[in-house]
Amino acid sequence: MTTAAQVTERTTTDPATTAEPPAVPVRRRLSARVRILLWLLLVTAVAFAAVATTTRSILLRDVDARVAGLLAQEAGEFAHFEERGVDPETGRPFTDPRRLLRVFLERQYADPDEELMGLAGRPGADPSTIVQDRRIPVGLPLHRDETALRTIFASPDSTGTLHRSAGEIRWAKVAVARSGAAPEAAFVVAFHPEREQARANEVFRILIAISCVALLMTSGIGWVVAGRILKPVRLVRTAAAQLTEQDLTRRIPVRGRDDVAALAETFNAMLDRLERAFAAQREFVDDAGHELRTPITIVRGHLELMGDDPAEREETVRLVTDELDRMSRIVEDLLLLAKAERPDFVTPEPVQLAELTADVFVKARALGDRHWELTEVADGEAELDPQRITQAMVQLAQNAVQHTVPGQTIRIGSRVTGSDITGSHDSGSRVELYVADSGPGVQPQDAEVIFERFRRGTARRGARGSGAGLGLSIVRAIAEGHRGRVGLRETEGGGATFALVVVLVPEEERT
Repeated sequence: MTTAAQVTERTTTDPATTAEPPAVPVRRRLSARVRILLWLLLVTAVAFAAVATTTRSILLRDVDARVAGLLAQEAGEFAHFEERGVDPETGRPFTDPRRLLRVFLERQYADPDEELMGLAGRPGADPSTIVQDRRIPVGLPLHRDETALRTIFASPDSTGTLHRSAGEIRWAKVAVARSGAAPEAAFVVAFHPEREQARANEVFRILIAISCVALLMTSGIGWVVAGRILKPVRLVRTAAAQLTEQDLTRRIPVRGRDDVAALAETFNAMLDRLERAFAAQREFVDDAGHELRTPITIVRGHLELMGDDPAEREETVRLVTDELDRMSRIVEDLLLLAKAERPDFVTPEPVQLAELTADVFVKARALGDRHWELTEVADGEAELDPQRITQAMVQLAQNAVQHTVPGQTIRIGSRVTGSDITGSHDSGSRVELYVADSGPGVQPQDAEVIFERFRRGTARRGARGSGAGLGLSIVRAIAEGHRGRVGLRETEGGGATFALVVVLVPEEERT
Protein backbone atom coordinates (compact mmCIF):
# COMPACT_ATOMS: atom_id res chain seq x y z
CA MET A 1 0.00 0.00 0.00
CA THR A 2 1.42 3.35 -1.04
CA THR A 3 0.84 6.27 1.23
CA ALA A 4 0.35 9.85 0.15
CA ALA A 5 3.67 10.84 1.66
CA GLN A 6 5.44 8.16 -0.40
CA VAL A 7 3.75 9.36 -3.56
CA THR A 8 4.77 12.93 -2.80
CA GLU A 9 8.39 11.97 -2.14
CA ARG A 10 8.60 9.90 -5.29
CA THR A 11 7.18 12.73 -7.34
CA THR A 12 9.62 15.34 -6.08
CA THR A 13 12.74 13.21 -6.40
CA ASP A 14 12.10 11.50 -9.72
CA PRO A 15 14.41 13.07 -12.34
CA ALA A 16 12.03 12.09 -15.10
CA THR A 17 9.33 14.29 -13.64
CA THR A 18 11.58 17.33 -13.10
CA ALA A 19 10.48 20.17 -15.35
CA GLU A 20 13.17 21.55 -17.62
CA PRO A 21 13.50 25.32 -17.94
CA PRO A 22 11.78 26.62 -21.03
CA ALA A 23 14.06 27.14 -23.96
CA VAL A 24 14.78 30.73 -24.78
CA PRO A 25 13.41 31.41 -28.25
CA VAL A 26 16.00 32.45 -30.74
CA ARG A 27 15.00 35.72 -32.36
CA ARG A 28 15.57 35.76 -36.06
CA ARG A 29 17.13 39.00 -37.16
CA LEU A 30 16.60 40.63 -40.49
CA SER A 31 19.81 41.38 -42.29
CA ALA A 32 20.76 44.96 -43.05
CA ARG A 33 20.38 44.17 -46.73
CA VAL A 34 16.75 43.10 -46.27
CA ARG A 35 15.96 46.07 -44.04
CA ILE A 36 17.45 48.50 -46.56
CA LEU A 37 15.47 46.87 -49.36
CA LEU A 38 12.21 46.96 -47.37
CA TRP A 39 12.66 50.62 -46.50
CA LEU A 40 13.55 51.39 -50.12
CA LEU A 41 10.43 49.61 -51.37
CA LEU A 42 8.25 51.32 -48.78
CA VAL A 43 9.52 54.79 -49.65
CA THR A 44 9.32 54.08 -53.37
CA ALA A 45 5.79 52.66 -53.10
CA VAL A 46 4.63 55.68 -51.12
CA ALA A 47 6.22 57.99 -53.69
CA PHE A 48 4.63 56.16 -56.64
CA ALA A 49 1.24 56.07 -54.92
CA ALA A 50 1.47 59.79 -54.18
CA VAL A 51 2.41 60.54 -57.80
CA ALA A 52 -0.43 58.41 -59.21
CA THR A 53 -3.02 59.81 -56.79
CA THR A 54 -1.90 63.37 -57.37
CA THR A 55 -2.00 62.89 -61.15
CA ARG A 56 -5.53 61.44 -60.97
CA SER A 57 -6.64 64.31 -58.76
CA ILE A 58 -5.18 66.87 -61.17
CA LEU A 59 -6.84 65.20 -64.17
CA LEU A 60 -10.22 65.04 -62.44
CA ARG A 61 -9.91 68.67 -61.37
CA ASP A 62 -9.08 69.55 -64.97
CA VAL A 63 -12.20 67.68 -66.11
CA ASP A 64 -14.30 69.62 -63.60
CA ALA A 65 -12.79 72.91 -64.74
CA ARG A 66 -13.39 72.15 -68.43
CA VAL A 67 -16.96 71.02 -67.78
CA ALA A 68 -17.68 74.10 -65.69
CA GLY A 69 -16.22 76.32 -68.42
CA LEU A 70 -18.25 74.58 -71.11
CA LEU A 71 -21.50 74.95 -69.13
CA ALA A 72 -20.78 78.60 -68.42
CA GLN A 73 -20.00 79.24 -72.07
CA GLU A 74 -23.22 77.64 -73.37
CA ALA A 75 -25.33 79.40 -70.72
CA GLY A 76 -23.69 82.73 -71.54
CA GLU A 77 -24.32 82.30 -75.26
CA PHE A 78 -28.03 81.63 -74.64
CA ALA A 79 -28.36 84.58 -72.29
CA HIS A 80 -26.76 86.81 -74.92
CA PHE A 81 -29.07 85.46 -77.63
CA GLU A 82 -32.10 85.94 -75.42
CA GLU A 83 -31.15 89.56 -74.77
CA ARG A 84 -30.22 90.63 -78.31
CA GLY A 85 -31.55 87.97 -80.65
CA VAL A 86 -34.46 88.56 -83.09
CA ASP A 87 -36.92 86.19 -84.68
CA PRO A 88 -35.77 85.57 -88.28
CA GLU A 89 -39.38 85.41 -89.47
CA THR A 90 -40.56 88.72 -87.96
CA GLY A 91 -37.28 90.55 -87.54
CA ARG A 92 -38.32 91.52 -84.02
CA PRO A 93 -37.34 90.30 -80.52
CA PHE A 94 -38.75 86.95 -79.49
CA THR A 95 -42.04 86.96 -77.64
CA ASP A 96 -42.60 83.20 -77.50
CA PRO A 97 -40.12 81.27 -75.26
CA ARG A 98 -40.66 78.09 -77.28
CA ARG A 99 -39.81 79.92 -80.50
CA LEU A 100 -36.73 81.42 -78.78
CA LEU A 101 -35.50 78.01 -77.59
CA ARG A 102 -36.13 76.30 -80.94
CA VAL A 103 -34.39 78.95 -83.00
CA PHE A 104 -31.37 78.99 -80.64
CA LEU A 105 -31.07 75.20 -80.54
CA GLU A 106 -31.24 74.94 -84.32
CA ARG A 107 -28.14 77.11 -84.56
CA GLN A 108 -26.09 75.12 -81.97
CA TYR A 109 -23.81 72.13 -82.34
CA ALA A 110 -23.48 69.93 -79.27
CA ASP A 111 -20.05 68.68 -78.24
CA PRO A 112 -19.47 65.02 -77.39
CA ASP A 113 -21.17 63.99 -74.15
CA GLU A 114 -23.15 67.24 -74.20
CA GLU A 115 -26.91 67.80 -74.38
CA LEU A 116 -28.62 71.06 -75.29
CA MET A 117 -32.35 71.30 -74.70
CA GLY A 118 -35.20 73.64 -73.94
CA LEU A 119 -37.83 73.02 -71.29
CA ALA A 120 -41.24 74.68 -71.33
CA GLY A 121 -44.01 74.39 -68.80
CA ARG A 122 -44.62 75.17 -65.18
CA PRO A 123 -42.29 74.22 -62.29
CA GLY A 124 -43.46 70.99 -60.67
CA ALA A 125 -45.20 69.77 -63.81
CA ASP A 126 -43.79 67.64 -66.58
CA PRO A 127 -42.11 70.09 -68.97
CA SER A 128 -42.24 69.68 -72.69
CA THR A 129 -38.80 69.22 -74.19
CA ILE A 130 -37.20 70.86 -77.17
CA VAL A 131 -34.01 68.87 -77.93
CA GLN A 132 -31.01 69.59 -80.11
CA ASP A 133 -28.76 66.56 -79.56
CA ARG A 134 -26.70 65.40 -82.48
CA ARG A 135 -24.34 63.26 -80.32
CA ILE A 136 -26.29 61.19 -77.84
CA PRO A 137 -23.99 60.02 -75.00
CA VAL A 138 -23.66 56.41 -73.99
CA GLY A 139 -26.25 55.50 -71.38
CA LEU A 140 -29.55 57.18 -70.63
CA PRO A 141 -29.73 60.71 -72.14
CA LEU A 142 -31.13 63.43 -69.98
CA HIS A 143 -33.96 64.30 -72.38
CA ARG A 144 -35.31 60.76 -71.96
CA ASP A 145 -35.12 60.83 -68.16
CA GLU A 146 -38.39 62.53 -67.12
CA THR A 147 -37.60 62.37 -63.42
CA ALA A 148 -34.27 64.11 -63.92
CA LEU A 149 -35.90 66.73 -66.17
CA ARG A 150 -38.50 67.57 -63.54
CA THR A 151 -35.81 67.84 -60.89
CA ILE A 152 -33.69 70.24 -62.96
CA PHE A 153 -36.65 72.32 -64.16
CA ALA A 154 -37.98 72.71 -60.63
CA SER A 155 -34.56 73.49 -59.08
CA PRO A 156 -34.05 77.13 -58.07
CA ASP A 157 -30.30 76.81 -58.78
CA SER A 158 -28.72 77.77 -62.06
CA THR A 159 -26.08 74.98 -61.97
CA GLY A 160 -25.76 71.67 -60.25
CA THR A 161 -24.81 68.01 -60.36
CA LEU A 162 -27.36 65.28 -60.71
CA HIS A 163 -26.42 61.82 -59.48
CA ARG A 164 -28.31 59.08 -61.24
CA SER A 165 -27.96 55.35 -61.40
CA ALA A 166 -27.51 55.76 -65.15
CA GLY A 167 -24.61 58.18 -64.66
CA GLU A 168 -23.68 61.54 -63.26
CA ILE A 169 -24.82 64.72 -65.02
CA ARG A 170 -23.42 68.24 -64.69
CA TRP A 171 -25.97 70.84 -65.77
CA ALA A 172 -26.55 74.56 -66.13
CA LYS A 173 -29.91 76.28 -66.59
CA VAL A 174 -31.00 79.70 -67.85
CA ALA A 175 -34.63 80.45 -66.99
CA VAL A 176 -36.83 82.20 -69.58
CA ALA A 177 -39.80 83.93 -67.98
CA ARG A 178 -42.43 86.08 -69.68
CA SER A 179 -45.08 88.19 -67.96
CA GLY A 180 -48.75 87.56 -68.52
CA ALA A 181 -50.00 84.25 -69.76
CA ALA A 182 -46.77 83.18 -71.40
CA PRO A 183 -45.56 79.77 -70.12
CA GLU A 184 -42.40 79.37 -68.08
CA ALA A 185 -39.37 78.01 -69.99
CA ALA A 186 -35.64 77.30 -69.50
CA PHE A 187 -32.58 76.53 -71.54
CA VAL A 188 -30.61 73.57 -70.15
CA VAL A 189 -27.12 72.38 -71.06
CA ALA A 190 -26.10 69.03 -69.59
CA PHE A 191 -22.76 67.24 -69.71
CA HIS A 192 -22.02 63.57 -69.07
CA PRO A 193 -18.50 63.41 -67.53
CA GLU A 194 -18.20 59.62 -67.32
CA ARG A 195 -15.90 59.24 -70.30
CA GLU A 196 -13.69 62.15 -69.25
CA GLN A 197 -13.47 60.70 -65.74
CA ALA A 198 -12.82 57.26 -67.19
CA ARG A 199 -9.81 58.65 -69.07
CA ALA A 200 -8.42 60.06 -65.82
CA ASN A 201 -9.02 56.72 -64.08
CA GLU A 202 -7.37 54.92 -66.99
CA VAL A 203 -4.29 57.11 -66.63
CA PHE A 204 -4.36 56.34 -62.89
CA ARG A 205 -4.47 52.59 -63.55
CA ILE A 206 -1.64 52.87 -66.07
CA LEU A 207 0.46 54.76 -63.50
CA ILE A 208 -0.27 52.09 -60.91
CA ALA A 209 0.77 49.35 -63.33
CA ILE A 210 3.94 51.23 -64.23
CA SER A 211 4.63 51.75 -60.53
CA CYS A 212 4.28 48.02 -59.85
CA VAL A 213 6.73 47.23 -62.64
CA ALA A 214 9.07 49.93 -61.33
CA LEU A 215 8.83 48.44 -57.82
CA LEU A 216 9.82 45.05 -59.17
CA MET A 217 12.77 46.57 -60.99
CA THR A 218 13.66 48.61 -57.90
CA SER A 219 13.58 45.43 -55.82
CA GLY A 220 16.07 43.70 -58.08
CA ILE A 221 18.33 46.70 -58.51
CA GLY A 222 18.09 47.60 -54.81
CA TRP A 223 18.96 44.04 -53.79
CA VAL A 224 22.07 44.05 -55.99
CA VAL A 225 23.15 47.58 -55.03
CA ALA A 226 22.57 46.99 -51.32
CA GLY A 227 24.60 43.81 -51.57
CA ARG A 228 27.50 45.60 -53.21
CA ILE A 229 27.37 48.49 -50.75
CA LEU A 230 27.19 46.19 -47.73
CA LYS A 231 29.82 43.75 -49.02
CA PRO A 232 32.60 45.43 -46.97
CA VAL A 233 30.35 45.20 -43.90
CA ARG A 234 29.90 41.47 -44.46
CA LEU A 235 33.64 41.16 -44.95
CA VAL A 236 34.17 43.03 -41.67
CA ARG A 237 31.84 40.60 -39.90
CA THR A 238 33.48 37.57 -41.52
CA ALA A 239 36.97 38.85 -40.78
CA ALA A 240 36.04 39.61 -37.16
CA ALA A 241 34.60 36.10 -36.78
CA GLN A 242 37.74 34.49 -38.23
CA LEU A 243 40.27 36.55 -36.29
CA THR A 244 42.36 34.70 -33.75
CA GLU A 245 45.39 35.56 -31.72
CA GLN A 246 47.45 33.35 -34.03
CA ASP A 247 46.15 34.89 -37.28
CA LEU A 248 45.72 38.66 -37.46
CA THR A 249 46.81 38.99 -41.08
CA ARG A 250 43.35 39.14 -42.71
CA ARG A 251 42.45 42.49 -44.25
CA ILE A 252 39.41 43.82 -46.04
CA PRO A 253 39.82 45.08 -49.62
CA VAL A 254 38.89 48.76 -49.81
CA ARG A 255 37.01 49.93 -52.90
CA GLY A 256 35.59 53.40 -53.42
CA ARG A 257 35.63 56.47 -51.21
CA ASP A 258 32.29 56.28 -49.42
CA ASP A 259 31.47 55.73 -45.75
CA VAL A 260 31.57 51.95 -46.11
CA ALA A 261 35.07 52.16 -47.59
CA ALA A 262 36.04 54.41 -44.68
CA LEU A 263 34.66 51.74 -42.32
CA ALA A 264 36.81 49.10 -44.01
CA GLU A 265 39.88 51.35 -43.75
CA THR A 266 39.19 51.98 -40.07
CA PHE A 267 38.76 48.26 -39.44
CA ASN A 268 42.00 47.49 -41.28
CA ALA A 269 43.80 50.14 -39.24
CA MET A 270 42.41 48.57 -36.07
CA LEU A 271 43.67 45.17 -37.23
CA ASP A 272 47.10 46.71 -37.88
CA ARG A 273 47.19 48.05 -34.33
CA LEU A 274 46.03 44.72 -32.92
CA GLU A 275 48.61 42.84 -34.96
CA ARG A 276 51.38 45.15 -33.76
CA ALA A 277 50.17 44.85 -30.17
CA PHE A 278 50.01 41.05 -30.30
CA ALA A 279 53.36 40.90 -32.08
CA ALA A 280 54.91 43.12 -29.42
CA GLN A 281 53.37 40.97 -26.73
CA ARG A 282 54.61 37.75 -28.27
CA GLU A 283 58.03 39.27 -28.90
CA PHE A 284 58.18 40.46 -25.31
CA VAL A 285 57.25 37.03 -23.98
CA ASP A 286 59.67 35.25 -26.31
CA ASP A 287 62.52 37.63 -25.54
CA ALA A 288 61.87 37.51 -21.82
CA GLY A 289 61.71 33.73 -21.83
CA HIS A 290 64.86 33.49 -23.93
CA GLU A 291 66.97 35.98 -22.01
CA LEU A 292 65.78 35.21 -18.49
CA ARG A 293 66.23 31.46 -18.82
CA THR A 294 70.04 31.69 -18.63
CA PRO A 295 70.33 33.83 -15.47
CA ILE A 296 67.64 31.77 -13.78
CA THR A 297 69.57 28.61 -14.59
CA ILE A 298 72.76 30.18 -13.27
CA VAL A 299 71.06 31.30 -10.05
CA ARG A 300 69.46 27.90 -9.49
CA GLY A 301 72.73 26.05 -10.20
CA HIS A 302 74.76 28.15 -7.76
CA LEU A 303 72.12 27.89 -5.06
CA GLU A 304 71.91 24.12 -5.44
CA LEU A 305 75.71 23.73 -5.26
CA MET A 306 76.21 26.24 -2.46
CA GLY A 307 77.99 24.66 0.50
CA ASP A 308 78.53 25.69 4.11
CA ASP A 309 81.83 27.45 3.58
CA PRO A 310 81.33 31.18 4.39
CA ALA A 311 83.62 32.30 1.58
CA GLU A 312 81.82 30.07 -0.90
CA ARG A 313 78.44 31.32 0.31
CA GLU A 314 79.58 34.92 -0.03
CA GLU A 315 80.79 34.31 -3.58
CA THR A 316 77.54 32.55 -4.45
CA VAL A 317 75.50 35.44 -3.08
CA ARG A 318 77.56 37.87 -5.12
CA LEU A 319 77.09 35.88 -8.32
CA VAL A 320 73.37 35.43 -7.67
CA THR A 321 72.95 39.14 -6.94
CA ASP A 322 74.82 40.03 -10.12
CA GLU A 323 72.59 37.73 -12.16
CA LEU A 324 69.45 39.14 -10.52
CA ASP A 325 70.61 42.66 -11.35
CA ARG A 326 71.14 41.61 -14.93
CA MET A 327 67.66 40.07 -15.02
CA SER A 328 66.24 43.30 -13.65
CA ARG A 329 67.97 45.33 -16.35
CA ILE A 330 66.72 42.98 -19.05
CA VAL A 331 63.13 43.21 -17.76
CA GLU A 332 63.32 47.01 -17.60
CA ASP A 333 64.68 47.19 -21.16
CA LEU A 334 61.99 44.83 -22.44
CA LEU A 335 59.27 46.83 -20.73
CA LEU A 336 60.67 49.99 -22.26
CA LEU A 337 60.62 48.45 -25.75
CA ALA A 338 57.08 47.23 -25.20
CA LYS A 339 56.06 50.74 -24.12
CA ALA A 340 57.54 52.12 -27.35
CA GLU A 341 54.40 50.96 -29.19
CA ARG A 342 52.23 53.30 -27.13
CA PRO A 343 51.36 56.78 -28.48
CA ASP A 344 52.55 58.45 -25.26
CA PHE A 345 56.01 56.90 -25.45
CA VAL A 346 57.46 60.31 -26.27
CA THR A 347 56.10 63.68 -25.10
CA PRO A 348 57.71 66.39 -27.25
CA GLU A 349 58.20 69.87 -25.92
CA PRO A 350 60.24 72.92 -26.99
CA VAL A 351 63.90 72.16 -26.22
CA GLN A 352 67.03 74.28 -26.69
CA LEU A 353 69.41 72.06 -28.65
CA ALA A 354 72.57 73.67 -27.24
CA GLU A 355 71.45 73.08 -23.66
CA LEU A 356 70.33 69.51 -24.42
CA THR A 357 73.66 68.66 -26.09
CA ALA A 358 75.64 70.13 -23.20
CA ASP A 359 73.60 68.13 -20.64
CA VAL A 360 74.18 64.90 -22.59
CA PHE A 361 77.93 65.61 -22.74
CA VAL A 362 78.16 66.27 -18.99
CA LYS A 363 76.28 63.06 -18.14
CA ALA A 364 78.25 60.94 -20.62
CA ARG A 365 81.62 62.01 -19.18
CA ALA A 366 80.84 60.08 -16.01
CA LEU A 367 80.48 56.78 -17.89
CA GLY A 368 84.17 56.06 -18.24
CA ASP A 369 87.75 57.29 -18.36
CA ARG A 370 87.85 58.39 -21.97
CA HIS A 371 88.96 61.46 -23.87
CA TRP A 372 85.58 63.17 -24.25
CA GLU A 373 85.13 65.95 -26.81
CA LEU A 374 82.15 68.21 -27.48
CA THR A 375 82.79 68.83 -31.16
CA GLU A 376 79.85 70.98 -32.27
CA VAL A 377 76.57 72.24 -30.84
CA ALA A 378 73.39 73.06 -32.77
CA ASP A 379 71.78 76.38 -32.02
CA GLY A 380 68.01 76.84 -31.86
CA GLU A 381 64.84 75.21 -30.56
CA ALA A 382 63.21 71.93 -31.53
CA GLU A 383 60.18 69.84 -30.47
CA LEU A 384 61.75 66.84 -28.72
CA ASP A 385 61.30 64.69 -25.66
CA PRO A 386 64.43 65.69 -23.71
CA GLN A 387 64.34 62.68 -21.38
CA ARG A 388 64.04 60.13 -24.18
CA ILE A 389 66.67 61.86 -26.32
CA THR A 390 69.03 62.01 -23.32
CA GLN A 391 68.34 58.32 -22.63
CA ALA A 392 69.19 57.39 -26.23
CA MET A 393 72.35 59.53 -26.34
CA VAL A 394 73.59 58.17 -23.00
CA GLN A 395 72.97 54.66 -24.31
CA LEU A 396 75.05 55.44 -27.41
CA ALA A 397 77.76 56.88 -25.19
CA GLN A 398 77.68 53.76 -22.99
CA ASN A 399 77.97 51.63 -26.11
CA ALA A 400 81.01 53.68 -27.18
CA VAL A 401 82.62 53.25 -23.74
CA GLN A 402 82.15 49.48 -23.92
CA HIS A 403 83.98 49.31 -27.24
CA THR A 404 86.87 51.60 -26.43
CA VAL A 405 89.69 51.59 -23.90
CA PRO A 406 90.78 54.33 -21.51
CA GLY A 407 92.39 57.23 -23.30
CA GLN A 408 90.58 56.75 -26.59
CA THR A 409 88.50 59.61 -27.92
CA ILE A 410 84.69 59.77 -27.89
CA ARG A 411 83.10 62.80 -29.53
CA ILE A 412 79.58 64.07 -28.91
CA GLY A 413 77.83 66.77 -30.90
CA SER A 414 74.69 68.00 -32.60
CA ARG A 415 73.97 69.88 -35.80
CA VAL A 416 71.07 70.94 -38.01
CA THR A 417 70.82 70.07 -41.69
CA GLY A 418 68.43 71.84 -44.06
CA SER A 419 67.10 75.34 -43.35
CA ASP A 420 67.86 77.39 -40.27
CA ILE A 421 66.17 75.87 -37.26
CA THR A 422 65.40 79.24 -35.74
CA GLY A 423 63.56 80.41 -38.85
CA SER A 424 60.70 78.98 -40.88
CA HIS A 425 61.33 75.24 -41.25
CA ASP A 426 60.73 73.24 -44.35
CA SER A 427 60.10 69.50 -44.55
CA GLY A 428 63.85 68.86 -45.10
CA SER A 429 65.06 70.36 -41.81
CA ARG A 430 66.60 67.75 -39.50
CA VAL A 431 68.51 67.76 -36.24
CA GLU A 432 71.31 65.21 -35.81
CA LEU A 433 72.79 64.23 -32.47
CA TYR A 434 75.73 61.88 -32.72
CA VAL A 435 78.29 59.91 -30.73
CA ALA A 436 81.55 58.99 -32.49
CA ASP A 437 84.07 56.54 -31.02
CA SER A 438 87.52 55.40 -32.10
CA GLY A 439 86.95 51.73 -31.39
CA PRO A 440 87.07 48.72 -33.74
CA GLY A 441 84.07 49.89 -35.78
CA VAL A 442 81.17 47.83 -37.16
CA GLN A 443 81.34 45.37 -40.04
CA PRO A 444 79.11 46.25 -43.03
CA GLN A 445 77.10 43.05 -42.66
CA ASP A 446 76.31 44.00 -39.06
CA ALA A 447 75.09 47.53 -39.77
CA GLU A 448 71.42 46.55 -39.59
CA VAL A 449 71.71 43.54 -37.33
CA ILE A 450 73.02 45.43 -34.32
CA PHE A 451 69.76 47.41 -34.01
CA GLU A 452 67.73 44.24 -33.54
CA ARG A 453 66.98 42.83 -30.13
CA PHE A 454 69.63 40.62 -28.52
CA ARG A 455 71.96 41.00 -31.51
CA ARG A 456 75.56 42.21 -31.48
CA GLY A 457 78.06 42.94 -34.21
CA THR A 458 80.65 40.24 -34.89
CA ALA A 459 83.59 42.66 -34.78
CA ARG A 460 82.58 44.07 -31.39
CA ARG A 461 81.70 40.93 -29.44
CA GLY A 462 85.09 40.77 -27.84
CA ALA A 463 84.63 44.18 -26.31
CA ARG A 464 83.84 44.53 -22.68
CA GLY A 465 80.29 44.72 -21.45
CA SER A 466 77.56 42.48 -20.14
CA GLY A 467 74.61 43.97 -21.97
CA ALA A 468 71.81 41.82 -23.37
CA GLY A 469 71.87 43.44 -26.78
CA LEU A 470 68.87 45.70 -26.18
CA GLY A 471 70.56 49.10 -25.98
CA LEU A 472 70.60 49.93 -29.68
CA SER A 473 67.04 48.58 -30.03
CA ILE A 474 65.97 51.11 -27.42
CA VAL A 475 67.79 53.88 -29.28
CA ARG A 476 66.01 52.95 -32.51
CA ALA A 477 62.64 52.88 -30.73
CA ILE A 478 63.23 56.38 -29.34
CA ALA A 479 64.25 57.69 -32.77
CA GLU A 480 61.16 56.17 -34.42
CA GLY A 481 59.01 57.60 -31.63
CA HIS A 482 60.20 61.04 -32.82
CA ARG A 483 59.43 60.05 -36.45
CA GLY A 484 63.17 59.86 -37.03
CA ARG A 485 65.83 57.19 -37.41
CA VAL A 486 69.16 56.09 -36.03
CA GLY A 487 72.03 55.80 -38.48
CA LEU A 488 75.53 54.36 -38.50
CA ARG A 489 78.59 55.50 -40.43
CA GLU A 490 82.32 55.06 -40.16
CA THR A 491 84.37 57.49 -38.12
CA GLU A 492 87.28 59.16 -39.84
CA GLY A 493 90.43 57.53 -38.54
CA GLY A 494 88.58 54.36 -37.41
CA GLY A 495 85.62 53.63 -35.23
CA ALA A 496 81.85 54.02 -35.51
CA THR A 497 79.56 57.04 -35.44
CA PHE A 498 75.96 56.57 -34.31
CA ALA A 499 73.65 59.45 -35.25
CA LEU A 500 70.15 60.10 -33.98
CA VAL A 501 68.36 61.99 -36.79
CA VAL A 502 64.98 63.64 -36.08
CA VAL A 503 62.91 65.50 -38.67
CA LEU A 504 61.81 68.91 -37.45
CA VAL A 505 58.07 69.64 -37.56
CA PRO A 506 57.12 73.10 -38.90
CA GLU A 507 55.34 75.44 -36.49
CA GLU A 508 52.06 75.40 -38.47
CA GLU A 509 51.94 71.57 -38.40
CA ARG A 510 52.40 71.47 -34.65
CA THR A 511 49.22 73.44 -34.11
